[in-house]
Amino acid sequence: MKLKTKEQIENYRDTGRIAAEILTTLVDHVKPGVSTYEIAKLAEDLIVNKYDAIASCIGQYDFEYALCSSVNDVVCHGIPSKEEILKDGDMVNLDITVKKHGLVSDTSRMYLVGEVSADAQKLSRVGQECLYKGIDQVKPGNTLGDIGFAINKHATRNGYSIVREYSGHGIGAEMHEEPEVLHYGKKDKGIKLVEGMTFTIEPMVNQGSREIEHLDDEWTVVTQDGKLSVQWEHTILVTKTGYEILTLREEESFKRTS
Repeated sequence: MKLKTKEQIENYRDTGRIAAEILTTLVDHVKPGVSTYEIAKLAEDLIVNKYDAIASCIGQYDFEYALCSSVNDVVCHGIPSKEEILKDGDMVNLDITVKKHGLVSDTSRMYLVGEVSADAQKLSRVGQECLYKGIDQVKPGNTLGDIGFAINKHATRNGYSIVREYSGHGIGAEMHEEPEVLHYGKKDKGIKLVEGMTFTIEPMVNQGSREIEHLDDEWTVVTQDGKLSVQWEHTILVTKTGYEILTLREEESFKRTS
């Protein structure tokens, strides 16, 4: 576990801001008739040419794109494609990483395409609330178990399930560092949080069963029952008294710190 220095934290705020701004920019481009490939190439162009940063998803485990695009029943790691054209009623998660100042920020959000069903809207809203419930548990002295417990409790009380095969993770110079941040758990259990830690919280919330399966491409993860899945993600810093969301978007300014 690598704690961040004051200088690194200042730089991390800039890296996180870039990732957040890109996800916001993409809002106007996620619409019916657009391919997930087009969206991924736009994200890459923004990272490299507008922000002079590194699209750190590219080359990570041989992945070829600047983001993952997970549509409808895809839980995570969806591969952008020219053939995958978004249509009215779809929901898609765009998961992006940006590296600058030697630090990686990792964040994702849901996009609702055109007229989306009330059930899908509710799932997306509850998924985002699960993320916030987890973030609200971040402060020195609390544990990783506190985060997971809060997330899982909110999902299950709304009739949804939490994917257990994938988790949040420590982050910094590398995309994946210690510790592992589970989205389920028990209060007061697990590693205690300390000032200077940085990690992601990124619950994957399924409309039906939590069971998943992998497609033949060995990347794409889908729900086993074919029902919808959503994910929201932020990179978080543990501060002296609480947390700071390093990848906060302008629309979420109410959640900046604790």
